[in-house]
Amino acid sequence: MNGSGGTTIVTQTTPLPDRMAEFAEWQRRMSEAIAGVPGFLRQAVIPPHPPTQVDWVILQHFADRDTAVAWLHSPLRSERLAEAQPLILGRDDVHLVAGEAVEAPPTPVSLVVSTQVKSGQEAAFRAWERRMAAAQARAPGFQGYRLEPPIPGLQEDWLAIVTFATEADLKAWLASPERARLLTEAEGFTQEFHTRIARTGFQHWFDSGRTAVGAVPAWKQNMIVLLLLYPVVFLFGSFVQAPWLMGRLGLPFPVALFLGNVASVLLLNSLVPWTSKRFDWWLSPVRVRPTFLGVALLLALYGLMIFVFTHLP
Repeated sequence: MNGSGGTTIVTQTTPLPDRMAEFAEWQRRMSEAIAGVPGFLRQAVIPPHPPTQVDWVILQHFADRDTAVAWLHSPLRSERLAEAQPLILGRDDVHLVAGEAVEAPPTPVSLVVSTQVKSGQEAAFRAWERRMAAAQARAPGFQGYRLEPPIPGLQEDWLAIVTFATEADLKAWLASPERARLLTEAEGFTQEFHTRIARTGFQHWFDSGRTAVGAVPAWKQNMIVLLLLYPVVFLFGSFVQAPWLMGRLGLPFPVALFLGNVASVLLLNSLVPWTSKRFDWWLSPVRVRPTFLGVALLLALYGLMIFVFTHLP
């Protein structure tokens, strides 16, 4: 069953403190290895943010579940993971999440909860989870929640992702008596339960999860924004601001300019995400060639717009 939004592999791992540099180099090699895998779309690596998030969080987005599962079982991945074993503390948490983990971006702090449910107790767990979700929704700073069921033969635990606006909000919920009471209720039908915290800070416009390895460089973001801002400002100024706001309505220039800026921001709020998806091959490539091709294409588009706007009647 493949979701139309693809599938994301979410990995949380903790390198040994004295092997961080080696782990970062290994992660770079892993990023190069996965770049050519069939079905792979993009990767985001979120480094630790102590003391709240002590793990590295890796998001690997694939076109569908089949290609994600194929990567999980691939000899190449197994070989790379074997290289990393001396660098890792404890075990990795690896989960499949339907869709793109960054489409509905988590706010700065996410609580990732893995739960193994005792056999035959799934109905009791689902009823309890609904009570937990309702309690979380009432907590100050609550931003969102999603529950992923097990995938037979691949992911045996239930995965819940809860997001809060701030670290303080999350800590308050973790320490709350209501949560403690609900966890006590779950002891009868859960076999194993553990949590990890991921500080995300995903971007709103540029597919958010990209930080550290796989990050969208600021200069690329600026080039995309310029590609859209220039025509929006020019067309609004020529066909709305000058003839209507200042002409017919008689608004002073500062007021008309302010309204134009408001309109531009509102339009870019939709245009930038849409355009960034079309330029995803350029925003976060592993190879150098796509970077030069993207720059050349954008420069050509800039020139084309200048030419067209210059010759408008």
